[in-house]
Amino acid sequence: MIRTLVLSIGALVQLAGPTAAAPADQALALARADGCLACHGMVHKQVGPGFAQVAARWRDDPAAPARLAGKIRNGSVGTWGRVIMPRQSRVDEAQARLLADWVLSQPTP
Repeated sequence: MIRTLVLSIGALVQLAGPTAAAPADQALALARADGCLACHGMVHKQVGPGFAQVAARWRDDPAAPARLAGKIRNGSVGTWGRVIMPRQSRVDEAQARLLADWVLSQPTP
């Protein structure tokens, strides 16, 4: 009886599909796993700018998601002063775009 109930709940969860928060949760998990939070704060600068600062600068730029994804994968220098953003070659294009979209969705500080 309990096993049937557990299996039924599991099936319902699978049918329901991912929640709306799933991409944000995936992006945050990816940011943690890949060490993004070692240099970037959620709001304020640590080594590099805070994610909210990045969002505030480029939120209204329609080209920003693709450009930011490129900076994540290829690195950059000079965008935020003399700080170097190292290349993140282990992040694939889809992950970089997920991260870029998530960063750009952060609220203004």
